[in-house]
Amino acid sequence: MTEPTIARPDPLTPVLTRRWQSPRSWSIDTYEQLEGYRALRTALAAHPDQLIALVKDSGLRGRGGAGFPTGMKWSFIPQGSTGPGAKPKYLVVNADEGEPGTCKDIPTMMADPHALVEGCIITCYAIRANFCAIYVRGEALHCIRRVRNAVDEAYAKGYLGTNILDSGFDLDIVVHAGAGAYICGEETALLDSLEGRRGQPRLKPPFPATSGLYASPTVVNNVETIASVPAIVQGGSDWFRTMGSEKSPGPKIYSVSGHVERPGQYEAPLGITLRELLELAGGMKDGIPLKFWTPGGSSTPLFTAEHLDVPLDFEGAAAAGSMLGTTAVQVFNETVSVPWAVMKWTEFYKHESCGKCTPCREGTYWLVQILERMVHGEGTEADIETMLDVCDNILGRSFCALGDGATSPITSAIKYFRQEFLDLIAEQPAVKRPEQLDDLVGAQA
Repeated sequence: MTEPTIARPDPLTPVLTRRWQSPRSWSIDTYEQLEGYRALRTALAAHPDQLIALVKDSGLRGRGGAGFPTGMKWSFIPQGSTGPGAKPKYLVVNADEGEPGTCKDIPTMMADPHALVEGCIITCYAIRANFCAIYVRGEALHCIRRVRNAVDEAYAKGYLGTNILDSGFDLDIVVHAGAGAYICGEETALLDSLEGRRGQPRLKPPFPATSGLYASPTVVNNVETIASVPAIVQGGSDWFRTMGSEKSPGPKIYSVSGHVERPGQYEAPLGITLRELLELAGGMKDGIPLKFWTPGGSSTPLFTAEHLDVPLDFEGAAAAGSMLGTTAVQVFNETVSVPWAVMKWTEFYKHESCGKCTPCREGTYWLVQILERMVHGEGTEADIETMLDVCDNILGRSFCALGDGATSPITSAIKYFRQEFLDLIAEQPAVKRPEQLDDLVGAQA
């Protein structure tokens, strides 16, 4: 077996990335040579409830950002009614990777798509689902083709279809191309999109576990979450807990981008620090010092150089005032203007707001107007308080987390870098004198 060159801290043995740099790692032949689909055979020999208990015991938490316990989510699916007229159960894989800075799921599907397919089969068996939809971001055409090819290979080998490996279990998988909307990364908007409607978040409750796809019980999990399942089945829950921290066990793929010498994907145990990640990534680019960074994408509150040693797990990031999110670690050096970076992120959220909720739709619009004015040297000191007030009126007042995420970079930037915003105001051009205003009015008349 070819040893991957994915950077990682000792003593972690690669789990999620161990096949990434093997020759033709995406093919079913390579996957089977490297222990692929062995976990499926183990799973099909067990009772579905045993698999749910195993994943619960492992402590696996959702890798899509929220960190909800995966086994608990699976257990919410009602299993009592199986007779005629009972609603079917579904698994939906959220592969709509759109968070700025996040780039872990597409590399996973490109390098090792069968890990995802095998995880889907095991998960569907555990929750007693006979249909799975993998919702891939529409722009990632190369990724869609590769996952569809992997699904076709699995059908050809008897891992999908009817009576899988003579177990009596049937499963069909469909790879669905999304239309390219950031909002469809939110699970209920994704479900609406899958059903052929405009992608907009639903009011909860009811939750997808009882009323998801086609109003039926549905589990929605992230790609990395599902791809972790075969390793847990093979290694066991105790083995999985040897990595990471007590409340956030297991390995994680950290997407390190920005001003580092070697940006890329770094598999590490949950709880690693940015200081350690920077060592793996070769340090700051050109030796220019770190100024600020995001632990989990642009929708998580900013960190500064003071947070180099914050444990990057769900509890550690939260205790320091941010969120682990999707572990999209964006690193910025001292050459970057904080107000400018925040403006660019806010423009993204304004563009991607689905418009369903007034606070998010209107609030992101006004935040962009204020930030653009400030960056161009035309703001006032009162604009800072206005932005904080607008953020306060968005936070917690939308159906989904897009509105909350849009406020995070602004409030945290003002918290840590308020002086940069004030400096922009100080540099603004002199206000027009009254006679200039008179001339302007005369010209317009």
